Amino acid sequence: MDKLRIDKWLWAARFYKTRSLAVEEINKGRVRINDLEAKPAREVKAGDTVSLRQGPLLRTLVVRGISSQRGAAPVAQQLYEETEASLALRAQAAEQRQLNSEPASSLEHGRPTKRDRRSLDKAWNSRWSASIDH
Repeated sequence: MDKLRIDKWLWAARFYKTRSLAVEEINKGRVRINDLEAKPAREVKAGDTVSLRQGPLLRTLVVRGISSQRGAAPVAQQLYEETEASLALRAQAAEQRQLNSEPASSLEHGRPTKRDRRSLDKAWNSRWSASIDH
């Protein structure tokens, strides 16, 4: 076997969990083969360059092997080799994620606890009243 459909290869190389997810991403234009827009039935062979976007990250791979069966992760990693530029971009993106603070960590107060709610209710009831008696 020297050629395989790109959707099967992406699934076998463990870039997508199912073939239908791979087809969906290909149809959205997020996968290119040798700088040409790919279709799910497009065949890929050893030596081809595959560019795919996963979230904000663009990965560039060189196809090293063909397999129509989805195997273990170490076996799947032997099907491709990531380019040096792509590895550098991934490392830079990982560093940026570490340097940027988590938006949720800047919040001082989140949802009140049961104890907080009770103290708020107590304070509210002592200051304000909707009844006519007070």
